[in-house]
Parts: sequence; C-alpha cells; structure tokens
Amino acid sequence: MLGLEYFSFSDLWSPWFLMLMIVITAAYFVIIGPLRTRFTEEGTTKLGQKVCFVAGMVLFYLAQGGPVNFLSHLMFTFHMLAMALSYIIVPPLIILGIPTWLWRSVFRYRPLHKLKFLMHPIFTAVLFNALFSLYHVPAVHDYVMLHFVVHRIYYVVLLITSMMMWWPILSPIPGGKLQDVSKMAYIFVNSVLITPACALIIFAGEPMYATYNDPNVWAQAMGYCFSGDPKVLLELFDGPTFFNILDPMQDQQVGGIMMKFIQELVNGSALAYIFYHWVRRESRDDDMDELPIMGSENWNKA
Repeated sequence: MLGLEYFSFSDLWSPWFLMLMIVITAAYFVIIGPLRTRFTEEGTTKLGQKVCFVAGMVLFYLAQGGPVNFLSHLMFTFHMLAMALSYIIVPPLIILGIPTWLWRSVFRYRPLHKLKFLMHPIFTAVLFNALFSLYHVPAVHDYVMLHFVVHRIYYVVLLITSMMMWWPILSPIPGGKLQDVSKMAYIFVNSVLITPACALIIFAGEPMYATYNDPNVWAQAMGYCFSGDPKVLLELFDGPTFFNILDPMQDQQVGGIMMKFIQELVNGSALAYIFYHWVRRESRDDDMDELPIMGSENWNKA
C-alpha cells in the first residue's frame, strides 16, 4: 500500500522511538500509581485522564515514528496529517491526561516561575502560529527537512509551543485558564492566525517544496528515515512521484486543506464545548440570583 511494502519494519515503525514512547508512558503510570503519594494525598487519576494520555502518546508515535511519519516523507498530504496530529490533537490530550496535582508539582520548580511571562495568551498564540507558518515557507521547510539536528530541534520547539498555545484553554491549575468568553475569542484568533500558511499552500500556482518534487532532494531527506543508502532509492524509484497517488500540485493542495480542516474541526469542537458549558453556567447563575429575591418576597408576605 502506497509503496510501504518496499521498506523494512525498522523503517516504518522506528523501534527506538517506539521504545522511548513506551518508557515515557510507563513512567507516567508509575508516577500516578505507586509514586503518587510522594507528590500528593489526592485521589487516584481518573480513567478518562489515563485514556487521554495514552491516546496522545500513541498518536504522537504514529505521527513522528510510525507509518504516518514515514509516509510524510513520500507525500505532502501525510506530512500535514503528521503535523496536525502532533501539534493540534496530541497537545490537548497530553494536557488533559496529566492530573492537576502532577502539574502543580512540575510548576513548583523556581526556574519555571521565572518563565511565567511566556504563557501570556497573545504571546503563545502568535508564537506557535508564527513558527508553524515559518516552517512552511518553502526555503525553510526544505532546509529543515535536509538537516537532521535542525529538524529535531524545530519539531521539539513546535511541540513545546503547541502545548503553550493550548494551555490558556485547558490549564487545570486555577488562575492559569482564560474565562469562557476569552477562550472563545482565543480559539477564533488561533484559527485566523494559521489561515495564511494554509492558504499559501492551497492556492500556490505550482508545487513549492523540493523535498516532494526534486528526486535528489527527496532522496537526501529520506536518508533520515530510511535505513539503507539513500542513493539506492534513486536507482529503484524515480523519486517521490513513484509513491504518490496524486500529482504534486494536488498532493500539496490536499495537504493544505487537510491541515485547515483538522484544525477547524478541533477548534470548532472546543468552541462548541466551551459555549455549551458557558450557557449552562450563565443559566444556573441566573436561577441562583432569583432565589433570594423570591425567598425575600415570601418572607415579607409572611
């Protein structure tokens, strides 16, 4: 399927990265289980939180070490799918999956207190979307894809800034979260900020990324996820078009549309959830405001 049969298990599943994800997940369960009493006397972690964390780790592995990651070197569409999974879907799952008491323990360290100013909502929204948009400037993208150390550093920075971007909405720590109306405005701003990058990709008049169009550049980029000699790829295949079920222009457009669609779907779901609970809270507060008045009238009548 999509040419994956030509590559080894190690190429497709990145065993070392898989082991890292398993170790991190195991550490999570040890901390919230046997070691929990060293941090807190609160109750056990909820099942929903455990599911969120594990789901986040599985999706991150698939996007950065599994077949989706490998396919992202063959088709731009899968590259954008990996980006959406890694930085739009995984961060909220991780934030929700870590219990409040553990977050409090993390933020007790003084160095993190000094960096609190970095968590301003405007700064976090602009920072992530600026880095994401910059990455998809063709010259920057191709450079990052061809330099392994830069590639890893940039992806780690994107993960950290995506967590920062989601924090004002999902922060489990009192005082770190925006109010409902502000959350909705914040989500709207995030949707707007990422639009220019997606529009550039979707409406470009020609394929922009040499990584997916130039066989020599593609083979060099494949060297970071292919266990053999990248030169063999050029001898066996004529470039990334051998694996692509779409022509380069269509592939680029579908990738841009996919990224925007997933972002709007996730943001729209969060917006609907926040709006629903905001309306319920407002209705409940209105009912509570009326109770003392009714009680006072009855008392006066008596």
